Amino acid sequence: MKRIVVLTLTMALGGLASAQVSSSAQPAQVVLVRAGRLIDPASGTVSTNQAILIKDGKIQAVGKDLGLPAGVPLIDLSDKTVLPGLIDCHTHLADGALDPEPFNRVRKSASQLVLESVPNAKAMLLSGFTSVRDVGTYRALNDVALRDAIARGDVIGPRMFVAGAYVTITGGAGAMTGQAPDVVLPWDFHYGEANSPWEVRQKIRLLAHDGVDVIKMLSTGAVLTHGSSPGSIEFTEEELQAGVDEASHFGLKVAVHAHAAQGIKNAILAGAASIEHAEMMDDDLIALAKQHGTYLDMDIYDEECIQAQGKAGLEPADFLAHDAELAQIQRLAFGKAVKAGAKMAFGTDASICAYGTSGKQFAFMVKYGMTPMQAIQAATSSAADLLGHANELGSIAPGKYADLIAVSGDPLKDISLLENVEFVMKDGKVYKSAGKIACGP
Repeated sequence: MKRIVVLTLTMALGGLASAQVSSSAQPAQVVLVRAGRLIDPASGTVSTNQAILIKDGKIQAVGKDLGLPAGVPLIDLSDKTVLPGLIDCHTHLADGALDPEPFNRVRKSASQLVLESVPNAKAMLLSGFTSVRDVGTYRALNDVALRDAIARGDVIGPRMFVAGAYVTITGGAGAMTGQAPDVVLPWDFHYGEANSPWEVRQKIRLLAHDGVDVIKMLSTGAVLTHGSSPGSIEFTEEELQAGVDEASHFGLKVAVHAHAAQGIKNAILAGAASIEHAEMMDDDLIALAKQHGTYLDMDIYDEECIQAQGKAGLEPADFLAHDAELAQIQRLAFGKAVKAGAKMAFGTDASICAYGTSGKQFAFMVKYGMTPMQAIQAATSSAADLLGHANELGSIAPGKYADLIAVSGDPLKDISLLENVEFVMKDGKVYKSAGKIACGP
């Protein structure tokens, strides 16, 4: 059995030093994890001296005294706090290397972009995010390819739930813009373009056929799109309703990008599962979202990166103009939504800040009104509910995927600890380790 432990957790041996496990390593069939402190977001409670029994990548049992069957590997995290794997509900992992200028994607092939995205996925996983909802890519279906490569074990990354493409109006917030009028873009740059309820339905049928997990529509203009305005209204309520209805026939939820108040209202009334960004929320819209059970997915940290890139001369000037004053408006709206008890999910718009740094948003969520437990719930149990996978993700319970992370110290006292996750397990397989490995008698 010692040989099995070495093969499975090769780089985890040797005490507390962080390490990664080869992508070709296979998880032990059965493993026991000991947790000094165990956070359960579903109940909002913390337990001490817990054991987690894992078999074939899923949690079999959780309890104080499960014993240690003979020959079973033990991962000793008894000096750490263990949590469920984190979930980021607004990422763009498949858009290639970090680049503030969208039009640079035209200078690269689809193959180059998806290969550049492989490090993005790895950085996300190693930072503790074992699942993501990836809500669009300029080159359609790159995210499907990346999701499937991760699922096969070809590359390291989080479990991905992907949108395939932006469903957007011509020249809209999700379109590639800035080229000369006589330049014809490849099909994958305008795959999701639609300009009527029936065209919206047709695009969603295509996306469903191509195997997406979620639909992303854009109700207003955008901050990071040339020729756009965050205050403009794009898809009408009728078009949004058509999208939500058509998606429902394929068992798909719809995430709607919306900055302006009317665009947010249209999306909520249309039945969107979540509103992305949601800067211009007022008290009435918060009440409406709460009434309809609509999740708010507010990326309140990435403004720090936009401004830093601006000071370095890397952010396009029109993007900085679009962004003026929106950050503070969004952060105040976030605080009001938390106080009102609206449904909140964790989403960072990963692609603006460096991949692997999404954990920095936790401190901002606490600063603007959440308790540390609420911030953790937003990235675990609430995020899993938004995804429609609460039976598989979001907490450490029998029957769920063995997605675990661990940190030293108590994130309920210092939420910034989640910026430096020390242990990452996904599907029962260790990718980053800070624990002691032993074997049962």
